[in-house]
Amino acid sequence: MPPAKKRARKYDPLRTRGAVLAQLGAVREAVEGLDPGQLSLPTRRDGATVRELAEQAAASVVAVRQAVERPARFKQTLPLAEWPLREAVAFTPVPLGLGAAEDDLRALLADHPGSPLVDTGAGVLPLNEYLVTRAVELVLVADDLSDAVPGLEVPLDRQALAAAARLLADALAVKAPGGSTEVRVPPYAVVQCVEGLRHTRGTPPNVVETGPLTWVRLATGRLAWADAVARAEVSASGERADLSGLLPLGG
Repeated sequence: MPPAKKRARKYDPLRTRGAVLAQLGAVREAVEGLDPGQLSLPTRRDGATVRELAEQAAASVVAVRQAVERPARFKQTLPLAEWPLREAVAFTPVPLGLGAAEDDLRALLADHPGSPLVDTGAGVLPLNEYLVTRAVELVLVADDLSDAVPGLEVPLDRQALAAAARLLADALAVKAPGGSTEVRVPPYAVVQCVEGLRHTRGTPPNVVETGPLTWVRLATGRLAWADAVARAEVSASGERADLSGLLPLGG
């Protein structure tokens, strides 16, 4: 008998919306406090400067309105867990700063308390699921900014980080389906993945465990598997616990 199909993870709409706005606000406040020299610093995101990264962040938020305003669709075409596995969608430059983008998003969400289907450019998703991807993007922007500017520590909203960890863990399970390896990202996510003998009780034979931010960095290529293991930022036990061939998820 084939294994039962896993149910898609559900995200609380109000928490997701709050997380996106909170993380966006943290990014905006951090960028507003930077001087011209800091804004000119390079980042690890394809060599973009801090200023250009802020512009990309604003565009990623405005993309929500663009998705809402495209012609309506009647069927979801992209499971949320597959989003991180798709080729990244290039954000269209917009003449808005982060403050204006934040105001626009607040107004848009107030006008759309429900979750209509929206065309994201990569597939059709319910609005509230698309917002989960914006939470992930803003967590990445915050972490990239903190990495680029010495002394800067952009706060990570707990719910936004939770959404990022969960979505990226679910994407790993889609990329490498199976039940031989258990990946734990406490306190937010546990998934089974990798082909092989499935355990049914007790401690799994193959276990990977790491923290949420480390997992986000591993899953998106900001941290190499070997480096994380060497620095004891991830523990991996068992013959099938080496995830280096599966990360980054989009690679």
